[in-house]
Amino acid sequence: MASSNFMKRWVRPEVYPLLVPMVTVVGLVSMQLIRNIITNPEIRVTKENRAAGILENFEEGEKYAEHRFRKFIRGRRPEIMPSVNNFFTDPKF
Repeated sequence: MASSNFMKRWVRPEVYPLLVPMVTVVGLVSMQLIRNIITNPEIRVTKENRAAGILENFEEGEKYAEHRFRKFIRGRRPEIMPSVNNFFTDPKF
């Protein structure tokens, strides 16, 4: 009974288009937070790691900074739509 009143009052069809970007943003933020907690060398969750203090671990920091996506993007040209750019800049067309 209470859940049906909630659905009628707050969840309307005109709200559905707003849910897609909100869920996407929450997912991206959650992914970044989890990535930082798990792989960032400067974040220490366990008590033993916090007791270690400041570590001079350059290899782990380099591994964190040079992740797979950055390596994938590095060799590419900075274009969003290459075919459209080529159409407007290439005199062959």
